[in-house]
Amino acid sequence: MGQVGDITGIDPRVVQVLQNDAFIPVVSPIGFGADNASYNINADVVASKLATVLGAEKLLLLTNTPGVLNKNGELLTNLSAREIDDLFADGTLSGGMLPKIAGALDAARSGVNSVHIIDGRVPHAMLLEILTNEPFGTMIRSH
Repeated sequence: MGQVGDITGIDPRVVQVLQNDAFIPVVSPIGFGADNASYNINADVVASKLATVLGAEKLLLLTNTPGVLNKNGELLTNLSAREIDDLFADGTLSGGMLPKIAGALDAARSGVNSVHIIDGRVPHAMLLEILTNEPFGTMIRSH
């Protein structure tokens, strides 16, 4: 797969400066190793680690599915860490959802209050998830 790496640390200073100046940063999931080579890192993992380092209240992960689905294809709208562990154990979670859920769970366990996995193909998906009372995607709670 080439130059693929894992996160060993994040320096959030540049992102914090941009936030303080009312910019919305766009972060590329490219990291640099001790050898100064560049490495591709899973974008969901980067987002989750960055949310943790920045002390974010919420993290929204956009995907091409409605959210986390059970074995019958039904949307699971509200999950705890324990429920996610059960979904890993019984094989419900697989494929591309694995790094997304792993990152989301890590962020939730590290202080991010809630992580939302929502369908980015739907117009206004972020607003629907945050500003309405109806569950739109999957919310992972920190407790």
